[in-house]
Amino acid sequence: MIDIRGLSYFVAESADPVQWQRYAEDVLGMMVCEAPAGGLYVKMDERPFRMLIVPGGESRYLASGWELASEGAFNAAIETLEQADVSWRPGTPEQCDQRGVQALVHVTDPSGNRHELSWGHRSDCQPFVSPQGVPGFVTGDMGLGHTVLPAPNFDATLAFAKDVLGFELSDIFNFRPDPSAPPIRIHFLHCKNSRHHSLALAEYPVPSGCVHVMVEVESMTEVGRAHDRHIAHNVQLSATLGQHLNDRMTSFYMKTPSGFDLEYGYGGLLVDWQAHSAFEFTRVSLWGHDFSVGQP
Repeated sequence: MIDIRGLSYFVAESADPVQWQRYAEDVLGMMVCEAPAGGLYVKMDERPFRMLIVPGGESRYLASGWELASEGAFNAAIETLEQADVSWRPGTPEQCDQRGVQALVHVTDPSGNRHELSWGHRSDCQPFVSPQGVPGFVTGDMGLGHTVLPAPNFDATLAFAKDVLGFELSDIFNFRPDPSAPPIRIHFLHCKNSRHHSLALAEYPVPSGCVHVMVEVESMTEVGRAHDRHIAHNVQLSATLGQHLNDRMTSFYMKTPSGFDLEYGYGGLLVDWQAHSAFEFTRVSLWGHDFSVGQP
């Protein structure tokens, strides 16, 4: 299995990158600059970027960037892909330069989600200085946060995530909007860090290519200030403030310019995986998180 350490970055396409810049700076409180070969870097910690926004004809999520610890781990990942008969292609020099990595490969899971595996991120040692005064985001060894991806081909996609990419199960939610129909499965998965989940797979298609991504701040005050900014800038709310049952994150959800949601939260659970027991939870949140506000 592949030794993934965390969600290093994600790539999104936007028909209007300027809208993304305003959203990132004015609402998320992140820094933005031009990326090599076009597009925007969105910076949220000491790394040059955690979100790469590329111009295009659509507005959607394009890829999840997963970080490996070393060149040896990267080479072992390629061997794992070949042994599992998984097609892969190397990143071009231009792509590696744009992502700021030594090498990367592209793979696609059975539900069509693109994953980029890389090693050796580049750092310019420049500090993060939020244009909105956000002191910092919870990243470091745990990566930028988490991503929740559509997996209509659920069984094969879950097997790929676990048996090839090396993720392990954190817990399970069986969504039952219709009690007379089979549940819609959502599995939460972790990698080699203490964040409750870095990846989740949801058993339904999503036109934008992603259910949501999550970013975490260091205090509830910063969640509240971001909530005020989403109102001030007329950003569509996708779910009201609430606290999740499984990872204990207190958060709200809002729409990104690329069509998927972004969860802005605080207080996510840090897990000792040697002591953890995976379980099924039967409600999304302990309180709040009314997702009906985001429905048309």
